[in-house]
Amino acid sequence: MLRLTLIATLAVAGIAPAGAQNYPSRAVRILIPFTVGSAADVIARAMEPAMRERLGQPFVIDNRAGAGGNIAAELTAKSPPDGYTIFLGTIGTQAINYSLYSKLNYHPLNSFSMIARVGDSPNVLVLNPSVPAKSVKELIALAKARPGVLNYSTSGAGTSVHLSAELFNSMAGVKTVHVPFKGASEALTALISGETDLQFASVSSAIPFIKAGRLRGLGVTSPTRIPSMPEVPTIAEAGLPGYAAVAWYGIVGPAGIPAPIIATLSKAALDSLAQPDVIKRLNASGVDVNPGGPEDFRKLIEAEIPKWAKVVKESGARAD
Repeated sequence: MLRLTLIATLAVAGIAPAGAQNYPSRAVRILIPFTVGSAADVIARAMEPAMRERLGQPFVIDNRAGAGGNIAAELTAKSPPDGYTIFLGTIGTQAINYSLYSKLNYHPLNSFSMIARVGDSPNVLVLNPSVPAKSVKELIALAKARPGVLNYSTSGAGTSVHLSAELFNSMAGVKTVHVPFKGASEALTALISGETDLQFASVSSAIPFIKAGRLRGLGVTSPTRIPSMPEVPTIAEAGLPGYAAVAWYGIVGPAGIPAPIIATLSKAALDSLAQPDVIKRLNASGVDVNPGGPEDFRKLIEAEIPKWAKVVKESGARAD
């Protein structure tokens, strides 16, 4: 009777006694919170062959875009904690949205099992060449001399690029005006045409225009210089000490996944991220591989939630 009770208890918990030992016995699905071609999607597709090889099962990419990533995050949080549905969490779903949305049907920490930190995707502060500033220090001085005159374009209110700009405003003590667009391409087009003055743009989209002289790159948002733009300083070293705002990514699953399954997934992810071809593909897309285990990712989220809550409050940004 005791043995039957134990088996029943384990089954209710979401996994049979031998389940963790036999994991995975079928395909593992990873939910992506944005569309095909997004940075999150690129990361998953770069990792897919290596993950499939290490897990010995299909690694299925399932794009569930919408609501700033909340649709995929909520679906993950409500899935069985058996390791067969996982999620590529982002700075939005695991940090910013907690303060940006008044009603969120998941908690960025408590609703998930941490699996692995993946990497960072910094942006670059770019200007239209008509703006008379050739460094971060000069831009700050110009913005202070012309409060509320300079403007910046983004792909929408509450996005990580919007809040990166507001963090810059807050730390530099300046006021630049937000001009939101429907998407990243529209925002970049407005900057190139001179409709707007500056932008925190993705590295991959900005590089061709910087090289062509159609945009001026002042600094990257990461704590250190990046391989794809080694000549461009960080914003922190170029005039705003302490500034850092990178879009980061990590793998999570529903809360309650058994430790042996988390260990299997974490090892597969970290081994995949150590492969030269995966690193090369991600770097070419503007993603810096910065792997870490479950506790590393948890600590990052714990630090980022209050940081972005402050920025959201000061900017007045809301998404609902």
